[in-house]
Amino acid sequence: MGESIKINLKDFKIRFVNENDTDLILDFIKKLAIYEKRPNQVIATKADIGEALFKRKIAEAIIGEYERKPVSFAIFLYNFSTFVGKPGIYIEDLYVNPGVRGKGIGTLMFAFLAKLTMDRKCETLEWSVLNWNEPSIKFYKKIGAESKNEWTIYRLSGHALGELAKVKPN
Repeated sequence: MGESIKINLKDFKIRFVNENDTDLILDFIKKLAIYEKRPNQVIATKADIGEALFKRKIAEAIIGEYERKPVSFAIFLYNFSTFVGKPGIYIEDLYVNPGVRGKGIGTLMFAFLAKLTMDRKCETLEWSVLNWNEPSIKFYKKIGAESKNEWTIYRLSGHALGELAKVKPN
């Protein structure tokens, strides 16, 4: 990213979520799932969101508001680099409503998270993207992000997770 990004967008603000936002967060999650062509995979409930964000505090979330209406959200958490010895922030999800895309809202959301990463003395800001999601990949490259092609994400869940959890030493 060689040149400065300038965004002329008035009446946009970003705020941290509060307990009254659980329905809104769940609505954004469902919109994201539709965009990712996985609407049937959302099993999270309002109670799940509330417990994760406000009771257990294992993740945080922000809302972007344009003209006083919620138009974007991000959920993020800490990760840790053992090689560097410092934490990073991992963006689990970031979504901007289709009607306001192209105004710079995604860039402002990432900029907020980048500043938060630095303010909290974290070393990296990371996220994953679906391989088919060319518009997002193009955007990420535009803001200076690099893909980590040497890594493949693995996930253990459901039955396989339960079976592995039962393994005990002799």
